[in-house]
Amino acid sequence: MRSVRMRILVTLLVVAVVGVGAWQLLPSQDDKNRTITVGTTDAVTSLDPAGAYDAGSWALFSNVFQTLLTFEPGGVDPVPDAARSCAFEGTDLRTYRCRLRDDITFPSGRKMTAEDVKFSFDRVKKINSEVGPASLLSTLASVTADNATTVTFHLSSADATFPQKVATGAGSIVDKDRYPATALRTGDGADGTGPYTLSSYTKDKQAVLAPYKAYRGNLKETGRPVELRYYADSEKLDSAWKAQQVDVATRTLSPDLLSGLNPSDPNKRVTESDSAETRNLYLNTRAASPLHDVHVRRALAWLVNREQLAATVYKGTVDPLYSLIPAGITGHTTSFFDTYPTQSTAKARQLLTQAGVTLPVRFTLGYGRNRGAGEQEAAALKKQLEAGGLFRVDVRGYEWTDFQKRWAAGKMDAWAVGWVADYPDPDTFGSPLVGTGSTMSTGYSNKVVDHLIQDSQRYADRSRAASDFRTLQGDVATDVPLIPLWQRKEYVVTTEDVGGGQYLADGTGVFRLWRLDWI
Repeated sequence: MRSVRMRILVTLLVVAVVGVGAWQLLPSQDDKNRTITVGTTDAVTSLDPAGAYDAGSWALFSNVFQTLLTFEPGGVDPVPDAARSCAFEGTDLRTYRCRLRDDITFPSGRKMTAEDVKFSFDRVKKINSEVGPASLLSTLASVTADNATTVTFHLSSADATFPQKVATGAGSIVDKDRYPATALRTGDGADGTGPYTLSSYTKDKQAVLAPYKAYRGNLKETGRPVELRYYADSEKLDSAWKAQQVDVATRTLSPDLLSGLNPSDPNKRVTESDSAETRNLYLNTRAASPLHDVHVRRALAWLVNREQLAATVYKGTVDPLYSLIPAGITGHTTSFFDTYPTQSTAKARQLLTQAGVTLPVRFTLGYGRNRGAGEQEAAALKKQLEAGGLFRVDVRGYEWTDFQKRWAAGKMDAWAVGWVADYPDPDTFGSPLVGTGSTMSTGYSNKVVDHLIQDSQRYADRSRAASDFRTLQGDVATDVPLIPLWQRKEYVVTTEDVGGGQYLADGTGVFRLWRLDWI
């Protein structure tokens, strides 16, 4: 994948196993088929891998579907899963070939072949859903199925990060006989070969997962039955946790609950880990938006107070972020701190006055309703940005899927969105966020930035890409298509009799429900 060394600090704050014999540390036979319930506020946009590019959907995909490669816990280099082996052919990093396992079968009983792999990648690009992952495969020119077990990816330019992209939700392999080639599949079913099958699904309510007995891949064994329960907001998840309606709670409990966790409580286990998840305020740079003028965007950057957001809205459960690439990832800098070191209404006013901008500048700020502390954050940002009377901010909340479609269509002037790293490499913060045609659809396009992104992909030794990313982050701080806000700390809370919570989120993008177990 790359030689990035992500800082993944996993700290078990509570080990609630006291005074029990060693035989009790192993799950009993009675627990083998006992369901573990997991609560989350992450919504699922689509059950079709071609139609979703968000944390909630990909968490489900990494359990129901297989990819050619995957990440082991804490790993930074992908390892084979549905493939027996994968490697670049030649030295130009433009031809990537994988040889599949020959013992994988879909739930229908049909054997997976290279044609299914080709079909899966082709349809992501053909469908090109406005909220799908097609942009992640921007360097993929074509795919060929050489024979039943060999597939070759032909890239339009050198891309050392392509193996990492293959290991993400964008690389989910579907049954070509069960999915349409040019349209998203509808209904509440999914046909994959991951460690779980989707037994039943009710949108915004629950997903019931059963171990897939025919699974063959990287894992030695699949996990316990799992029921994912989806909650509309953090407060409802908090209530479910307090009422003991879920065994595991993750993504995201409210800052109030997280900040009040008691490490000495023997009735729960708390895992806190550093995360590569970031949150940015994205700005619409199109001509029709009042934020089109770079002077206006720079003025906004002078007014954001990250420390205040982290301390008041998030109760210290996040860290202020001053650049595109988060701490712990190769190439991280503090470019926004270097350029806009303190909150300054005077600096912002000076910029706007010199540019001849009519004051106040009025614009819309959107956020996803029921997504953590999004509403409180939007209110705090409005107060900060309206300081000194320079701006008037119209805050609007939207249902999650509608919110995604609105930013994709450029229907808001500014919007705050979290970004979960697809894989542990700085590239995942490049093209998807600030490249021309980015997933965040800000309308931003800078040929120098695009060149830096493409140039960085030439290096198999990812440490050699650090210089490109440092330069890129300086350019982003100058052009301000986005304003970094914070970097999340990841929390998973489980009851005292459930282990494995630390494996649900470790920065690799894989949501390992199969690692949960009764103890």
